[in-house]
Amino acid sequence: MQAVDQVIHLLREIAQTEVMPRFLRVSATRKHDGTPFTEADLATQEALARALPDIIAAPVLGEEMTPCEQAALWDKAGDAGIWVVDPIDGTTNFIHGLPYFAISVAWMVNGRSELGVIYNPVADEMFYAERGGGAYLNGVRLPLKPSPEHFTDTIAAVEIKYLKSGRLSNRLLATAPFGSLRNLGSSTLDWCNLASGRYDLYLHGGQRLWDYAAGALILEEAGGRSATIESDDYWSSQLWHRTAIAALDPRFFEPWKHWIRLNQ
Repeated sequence: MQAVDQVIHLLREIAQTEVMPRFLRVSATRKHDGTPFTEADLATQEALARALPDIIAAPVLGEEMTPCEQAALWDKAGDAGIWVVDPIDGTTNFIHGLPYFAISVAWMVNGRSELGVIYNPVADEMFYAERGGGAYLNGVRLPLKPSPEHFTDTIAAVEIKYLKSGRLSNRLLATAPFGSLRNLGSSTLDWCNLASGRYDLYLHGGQRLWDYAAGALILEEAGGRSATIESDDYWSSQLWHRTAIAALDPRFFEPWKHWIRLNQ
């Protein structure tokens, strides 16, 4: 069985044993940075940390570790690379009973993702990609549908909260060139919905490593493009806190990127 197939099987199993039994039945605690986490986040991360090295013998870096632990693991990663996991992306949704969250796993080598799997257990949607092998949803090649013909008909997934520029935030709400805006509270699923063609454009002002590690590869393998506000080379940008400008259709990517940078 290929590594990606083993990860897919693992995520289904962990979702059944650690995540869904706790959905609507768990309380939240606050981490050092003020963000919420639950018993389900910790149990899922521990299960992933036990199992992933048996698939590829590499260390596992998880969102629920301390920043010092994360940095130490990243610095020690060798030629075998490193697993990067978000045990439950969309924890706030999970806590409030909103059925929109995911488990995300990526295997990265030298700062670039080589394998990515993201699972939405409520919808039973498994998104996955290997570098050079295309991107898929439950075995169907992505994207699922063609992009709109006109920029004004596009749907953009935008997370305004983390944008540093108040001017850009105001312009997005008042004069943005797209047709409609969405924000559903799960960065990893945003990447997947973009790769699927459910969204056309994406902007997020401050993603952490585990937010983009799997999703950015899935978009890339679906034919999409990405950059940051500062750099056209997405994968070489700041590791721990990275902006995301992306589009599925290359026709829309350059004007979208240009509009964002112009309105910073």
